[in-house]
Amino acid sequence: MALDILHLRQEDWRAEFGVGDLQRGQGYAAQGRSRLLSLKDNTLLASCRGSGAQTYQQRITLHPYGQGWGVTGHCSCPVGFNCKHVASALLTLQTQQEQGVDLSPLIVSTPQAREECLENLQPSPVLSLGSLVRVHFDARKGRMQEQTQHRAALAFDYQGHLASGKQGKDLLIKQNAQHSLRIVRDLSAETQLRKRLEQTGLQVALRQSEALPESAGEAYEHPSETAWLLFVREQLPLLREEGWQIRMQPDFQFNLTPVDDWYAEVEEDPEQNWFDLELGIEVEGQRISLLPILLQAIRRAPWLLNGEALNKRDDDEVLLVSLPHNHKRVALPLARLKPLLATLGELFVREPGESSQRLRLSRLDAARLNHLQEGPAISWQGGGPLRDFAERLQRLDSATLQAPAGLQAKLRPYQLQGLAWMQGLAELEVGGLLADDMGLGKTLQTLGHILCEFNAGRLQQPALIVMPTSLIPNWQDEAARFTPQLKVLALHGPKRRALFKQIDEHQIILTTYALLPRDLKALSAYRYRLLILDEAQNIKNPRSKAAVAAGQLQAGQRLCLTGTPLENHLGELWSLFNFLMPGWLGDSKSFTRDYRTPIEKNANQQRLTHLTGRIKPFILRRTKEQVASELPPKTEITHWVELSAAQRDRYETLRLAMDQKVRAEIARQGLARSQIVILEALLRLRQACCDLRLLGEEGDSNLTSADSGKLSGLLEMLEELFAEGRRVLLFSQFTSMLALIEAELKTRNIPYAKLTGSTQDRRTPVQQFQAGELPIFLISLKTGGAGLNLTAADTVIHFDPWWNPAAEAQASDRAYRIGQDKPVFVYKLIARGSVEEKIQQLQQAKANLARGVLEGGSQTQLQLSEDDLQALFAPLSD
Repeated sequence: MALDILHLRQEDWRAEFGVGDLQRGQGYAAQGRSRLLSLKDNTLLASCRGSGAQTYQQRITLHPYGQGWGVTGHCSCPVGFNCKHVASALLTLQTQQEQGVDLSPLIVSTPQAREECLENLQPSPVLSLGSLVRVHFDARKGRMQEQTQHRAALAFDYQGHLASGKQGKDLLIKQNAQHSLRIVRDLSAETQLRKRLEQTGLQVALRQSEALPESAGEAYEHPSETAWLLFVREQLPLLREEGWQIRMQPDFQFNLTPVDDWYAEVEEDPEQNWFDLELGIEVEGQRISLLPILLQAIRRAPWLLNGEALNKRDDDEVLLVSLPHNHKRVALPLARLKPLLATLGELFVREPGESSQRLRLSRLDAARLNHLQEGPAISWQGGGPLRDFAERLQRLDSATLQAPAGLQAKLRPYQLQGLAWMQGLAELEVGGLLADDMGLGKTLQTLGHILCEFNAGRLQQPALIVMPTSLIPNWQDEAARFTPQLKVLALHGPKRRALFKQIDEHQIILTTYALLPRDLKALSAYRYRLLILDEAQNIKNPRSKAAVAAGQLQAGQRLCLTGTPLENHLGELWSLFNFLMPGWLGDSKSFTRDYRTPIEKNANQQRLTHLTGRIKPFILRRTKEQVASELPPKTEITHWVELSAAQRDRYETLRLAMDQKVRAEIARQGLARSQIVILEALLRLRQACCDLRLLGEEGDSNLTSADSGKLSGLLEMLEELFAEGRRVLLFSQFTSMLALIEAELKTRNIPYAKLTGSTQDRRTPVQQFQAGELPIFLISLKTGGAGLNLTAADTVIHFDPWWNPAAEAQASDRAYRIGQDKPVFVYKLIARGSVEEKIQQLQQAKANLARGVLEGGSQTQLQLSEDDLQALFAPLSD
């Protein structure tokens, strides 16, 4: 303070005191009440006699404050701070200074500090390790995200004092006021230690991190968690052996406890249709369930349930998790977790409770155990019969079997495989969906399955087969041809009720979807060995009378036969499985939430993979390209037609009116609730493309075939085809259009057959066409698009396109199926630039959806958007 005392001549310090304190302090100073005791650095010690006999002690410090000086004065008086006694002491000091009083006796000098220098010390390396975990909400992804940083820090120990930094400054340690220590660093040795550390793979950190404090030393990092794990496992022990000090912070993520073993425990109850599965690890002799640990990990890292993202990760990568209760950490290799997460991933959709130690699964989920057994070794406990069931279920689609004795047909290899698959399902007492392409012989394979049951003595109860009405004759003929030893009873026609009492006397009972609800009471009085739905897409609406009735029948095994299990949306597939295995895909509401919405609206590949894996053991699907290479080629041709002038004018008038009507309805109700109006509008446009007479407006009855560009084009086309000796199947959705075509054939004296919903005798026209008596067969798409064998045809014509490509393909396959020995040509008549052309483009979306689910491929979104509507109602293009 001796050096700073001159600043007291400034007036600024006086502002630190109240006016009254300063005035009374001036009085005390003038009366000589203050006594200066000592000056040291910037501190003054003084005493002051108060108004009574009491003497108070002051400790006053002068310090810079802004552009001036501030005073901090403490006093032993009751006021205690910057009081009149403090002011008196300062004024006394200032007065004595101004008067030239010698203050040196008051100054306390600081003794000179002694510095010791140490040289030639060898640094000992110190490596600190720490981690920082931050959790934040990602608004873009709509969920909490976790970010983790790991750091190493290198410092050099010189006799207990740490140095770091490449600037190479000596260490100066002030031990007390009289003694300091200077340590000269060995920069060469420090450089060698840095090189040694970098040999382990650590790299100088380029970014700052709070994982370790700056005082820990020079920061290093690894590029990945895998690299960190390898460093801790392989390099850190070597560094310890070399004498490095390793300091792990409590939060360092790689301070790991080794996993001794992995285990799986299965507990099953033979009386129940479920089992409990516990998967876990053994650590330090303690068994720990993985389920709650993985649930926590999945919430932090949702990519763990993304099969595509998971497969991109190397098997040697690890998932670092904390164990419950003791907070120790372990590393779980992805090589072990991949099969677990891939096979059980969809179960996490339902989020079992965090306290759950086990998964309760349906017995049909046992197939997932196979993938767990294929991975790295796991100690299995219990569940031997269940795992045997799982292995047999997995091998179903690769099993083979000899054709049953008495079958009057030679089965192809893939048909034998299908037969073995159905027999395997029957042995396991589970249902299945035979989804072979149309024309590959699903009927024959099913008859072989029934015959196997009959030969083995298991057909004590009959097989009930439900089908569209048009297929009754086909099943009767096929059964008589291939399995004549089986007695067939067709419950069809007005006299069928008299036949109910004969059900027990036959091996095969045939009924239709239309009659099943009406005859349910009589049919449900029996239990069936087999309950088979042919063309099972007929129950795609789970609330339909046929679907509800089929679900009430009792049978040892349920089977579905259809080449098109999914035509429009995933709800149709759910309906089939709700019949086959009720509850297997949850109820309709949960299925929509967990699968339909994510897959159809959001194109969620992860959920699609889960769904495919769940249904895979119970679906057998083969395409013609895969198994029927002996079939001749099929050529699909789009045959463009031009609308007539009258059609173009009417089309545009309709289009403008319908477009306005649809947009008004969407504005009123929204897109999703305007479907009926939209479809009605599109129906009118499609009818105009076929023939204006379909619109039924006044004056249209005077029109002729010349007023329809498509009908005129068809008649010209038929003339050429008949001249070439071609046999034609012609499909249309409109029976009224078939009537117009029929009239034109009559005027030209062309013989034909016709099959619609009103056709009573369905067997005769099929036999006549197959026998070569008729060159053309007119068929309504809804009635004859499935189940018929019409291999006498070599040409298929779709007069008008339908939204569902599967329905069109199924119709085409009436000709293109096993038994066909001629190339087949499929023509699609499309009015250029019209709504028909836009329908073709939308067909592809539905085809992609079906392929993604049934064949495990990817799929695109399937939604009718505003852009789709704009395209559908666009003006005719030139």
